[in-house]
Amino acid sequence: MNKDTTKEEPDWDAPLTISLTPAAILNTFFASADSVHTGWETCIEDELIVAETTVVAESSANHCRFIEQEYSDQDSGGESWHDWTVELQIGEVFLLAHWRARISASPADWEWCAAEAERAFTNAAALLGRRVRRGLVVDQPAEPARTPRTRH
Repeated sequence: MNKDTTKEEPDWDAPLTISLTPAAILNTFFASADSVHTGWETCIEDELIVAETTVVAESSANHCRFIEQEYSDQDSGGESWHDWTVELQIGEVFLLAHWRARISASPADWEWCAAEAERAFTNAAALLGRRVRRGLVVDQPAEPARTPRTRH
């Protein structure tokens, strides 16, 4: 069956409607995460955030955040963790995914978690009509303790 070629193409700005469930988003975009969950509010504690990037949909309050936070887990003997979180809010529902590594973990573990979380953030931001490009981050080595100067 041939389509009528005399009609114009669909308008690029015409809204499209699709139905997605939290399970579909969590299982598709956040499949590699250590943990995923939904909620009516965020689980992020502002005082733990060490870095954050946010994208907001143009015509709604929907947003997606890429958050890095650090905390000590008292349930695991006070171990310190670095957590990469992607938070997607659509309407009133929050969908969250966490990738985490011990502070003392190898650089390869950190790189894997960061790359997976960044990929999930990039894909989730596309749901809001936003494109995310990678940037460079330079890790600064910790400054060694300064030794006092000695005098002769």
